[in-house]
Amino acid sequence: MTKRKRHVAARLSVAAMLAAGTAAVLTLPATAEPLSPSVTPTAEADTMAAAMQRDLGLSKQEAKQRLRSEAAAFEADETVRAELKDSFGGSYYDAELGTLVVGVTDRSKFDEVRAAGAQPRRVDDSRSEMDAVVEQLNEADAKVPDAVAGWYVDVEANSVVMTTAIGTTKQARDYVRAAGVKQSDVDVQQSTEDPRTLMDIIGGNAYYNDSTGGRCSVGFSVYGGFVTAGHCGDYGDYTSQPSGYFAGSSFPGDDYAYVDAGSDDTPRPWVNMYNGWARVVQGSYEAPVGSSVCRSGSTTGWHCGYIEAKNQTVSYPSGTVYGLTRTDVCAEPGDSGGSFISGNEAQGMTSGGSGDCTWGGTTYFQPVNEVLNAYGLTLVTG
Repeated sequence: MTKRKRHVAARLSVAAMLAAGTAAVLTLPATAEPLSPSVTPTAEADTMAAAMQRDLGLSKQEAKQRLRSEAAAFEADETVRAELKDSFGGSYYDAELGTLVVGVTDRSKFDEVRAAGAQPRRVDDSRSEMDAVVEQLNEADAKVPDAVAGWYVDVEANSVVMTTAIGTTKQARDYVRAAGVKQSDVDVQQSTEDPRTLMDIIGGNAYYNDSTGGRCSVGFSVYGGFVTAGHCGDYGDYTSQPSGYFAGSSFPGDDYAYVDAGSDDTPRPWVNMYNGWARVVQGSYEAPVGSSVCRSGSTTGWHCGYIEAKNQTVSYPSGTVYGLTRTDVCAEPGDSGGSFISGNEAQGMTSGGSGDCTWGGTTYFQPVNEVLNAYGLTLVTG
């Protein structure tokens, strides 16, 4: 039991913390910047090389050699951009050559590129000209067709590329025309790309019910999505940030729900402490009355108190809920559904209460084990 009750904290990445999002009406608390770890340059390079071996299939020696040659390429890139100005046609690192290749619209500038330690290459269009095409596409009044995944500057091809779904080239061309861009300036390519936003699912972070326009908070990550409060959405309601749908919801009587977030978002065994750190969820052992408990929510952040009573019946205006746990932790609208955790044990999801986090109050939570058992869910633990 002692090992299970240890207080363990995990660092949140910047991207994970930003996943809390912002509310259109309610202001969320500012998220503290993560503290910078103390890492030596050698250790940092070793960590990078190890990741490159894993993901790029390189040997340790190849990974370190590439890091060295890329560092030289970065310096050369900064130099040639400043020197070439309008004749700069873009640059890219060539792994086979182990050097920076620079597009140049003016052959007389080749020696300057070589002097910087890079390989020159004659191109027709400057980077600024291609960027201007992208900007013109960005600012077009026409609606971007659903089939179009996006557009970008391809420096190796020295052109602007637009990717569109198979068989939808005409729609893409129509958009290019509507944007006032020459067809010859855009290379439309058919692609299977279907971009979606990806997020970490973290307890206490905000999510949005697209069907109602409301905002609530994530309770705990489970395999396949997350649990939250039942009054935050009805079965079939769609969510965003993270995207998904209410695959189960019970309110009143109970106050729990399960959101199926699909495969695009990653459930994490964390509860946001809103100070740059997270509490790691290790299980869902039920803490006794009198135990300390902390709550995380997207309106007021992280607050703690004590468990005062269990099996509380609460009569809300929208219906009566049974079997809640009573605490003296404060909460406010938008915190609903958020995490209650004692030590590293998940306790439940914020249901409702009275008062606020200025003057204090009483808050009730729906025990988490009830929703796990109801829908056959498994907590993501770490």
